[in-house]
Amino acid sequence: MSKLTHFNQSGEAHMVDVGAKDSTERVAVTSGFIRMEPATLDLIMQGNHKKGDVLGIARVAGIMAAKKTSDLVPLCHPLSITNVNVDLEADPASSSVKCRSTVKSVGQTGVEMEALCATQVALLTIYDMCKAVDRGMCIEQVQLLEKSGGKSGHWIRE
Repeated sequence: MSKLTHFNQSGEAHMVDVGAKDSTERVAVTSGFIRMEPATLDLIMQGNHKKGDVLGIARVAGIMAAKKTSDLVPLCHPLSITNVNVDLEADPASSSVKCRSTVKSVGQTGVEMEALCATQVALLTIYDMCKAVDRGMCIEQVQLLEKSGGKSGHWIRE
């Protein structure tokens, strides 16, 4: 098992120095979902929510979150992101909205945190917009599915 990299020799938190790393294409894919009452999902799917296009607003929120990750997570590096894609899909069978985010960059550090942040904030936005009708919604299984680039190479969740 690798050691934690965000601590110095004295055990103090610090930002990892990535200056000597090679710039490579970095890609991270994450997913998660928000479970809700069927009536809440119906409001979202029919576009009848009084606050507007829930999925469209959540998609933009996810994109914005990926770009702001270093402002939210203290030891993340500010990155030059080349692409963010946030896909949201209503699933009536499980009464949920599934989110899949892909973030790309060319740089010296990975984009896993940016993709995780995109997914989480997109799902939080759905919660925020629908909480007046369903406070019991539950965000679940936000996770990294795949990452590529850098010294550690390609990783896929099995």
